Amino acid sequence: MQKIPNITSLRFFLAVLVMIYHIPQFFHNRGLPFFNDLAIFHKGTEAVYMFFSLSGFLIIKQLFLEKEINSKIDLKKFYIRRALRILPLYYLIALIGILYYNFFLPNIGVEMPRTYDLIDGIILLLVFLPNVLHLSNPGGVLEILWSIGIEEQFYLLIAPVIALIPSQKTIFFLFVFSFIFIFLYHSSLFSFLMKYKVMFFYFSFAGFCSFLKVRKSKFSEAFSFITYLFVVLYFTTNIFVETLSQFQYNLFSMTLFGFFLHSFTQTIFTFFQNKSLVYLGRISYGIYMYHSIVMQLVGFLFLNFFSKYNLNSLETIITSFLLVIIITLLVSHFSYRFYEKKFLNLKRDYRVLK
Repeated sequence: MQKIPNITSLRFFLAVLVMIYHIPQFFHNRGLPFFNDLAIFHKGTEAVYMFFSLSGFLIIKQLFLEKEINSKIDLKKFYIRRALRILPLYYLIALIGILYYNFFLPNIGVEMPRTYDLIDGIILLLVFLPNVLHLSNPGGVLEILWSIGIEEQFYLLIAPVIALIPSQKTIFFLFVFSFIFIFLYHSSLFSFLMKYKVMFFYFSFAGFCSFLKVRKSKFSEAFSFITYLFVVLYFTTNIFVETLSQFQYNLFSMTLFGFFLHSFTQTIFTFFQNKSLVYLGRISYGIYMYHSIVMQLVGFLFLNFFSKYNLNSLETIITSFLLVIIITLLVSHFSYRFYEKKFLNLKRDYRVLK
């Protein structure tokens, strides 16, 4: 399958939004100086929603093309590819989180209240149900896993459905499914969907948008410009979140992200083809997963070592951001090169589209 332009670099910027959302929260919770006065520091959750959309845009399109070319979808190979990409890092972070909160911290005299039974928690993590744990510690080592669970739950559902329904009805199904599901998500009759953050509509609507075909025209260029402008306003202001209801906000986000990704991938932007940015995009899964662990380390350093240097608030804020971001990038780089890539290389044996 030909690589879709601009997407890989975009992943990096979304991962950064998640990091700068969690860093101030983490330091605030530990009584340390923090800064999050700008709207962009509060868009980590929305960045995850766009991650959902981006994932659906790419993978649903890939499934559809596989079915078009081969007249079927090899579900076994699909799930093996997903496992090789997601499981090694997912289970590593889950193991570190369980050991950190339940063994390491108690042994150094730090008690962290646990809202779940340990055995139940381990089982839920193993079967991709971290969102059911109801962790309420944004940026926590385990809390970060909820979105990975949602993503895998969606593909366990959608891949067999796309394999079964006729190709000519796939696009219509994705459109209808998206709007039905978002209504169900906000319905009191299905409150468990919101309780467990089962936001399948982001994936499916973006998947629908990946099939849109719009001829180049002044209208399409104007539409693209408007979507870019709205995305910038979305992540740098609170205009939409403050004026829309929760349902309206999710509906707006779902449609905006889907249309944005469609427009964004129609033109090759030189900036997003930069080799360094593309590489940072490749390691963005690690950035997303490791930054919560790095924050624990940096927080420990500030509380136990840096305090003797009498850093003022500004120095503490700048140092904390720089340390978390730089260390996270380094850890993600080495993880990608010496751990994740071993599994990614195995994925090649299970490709069905070249």
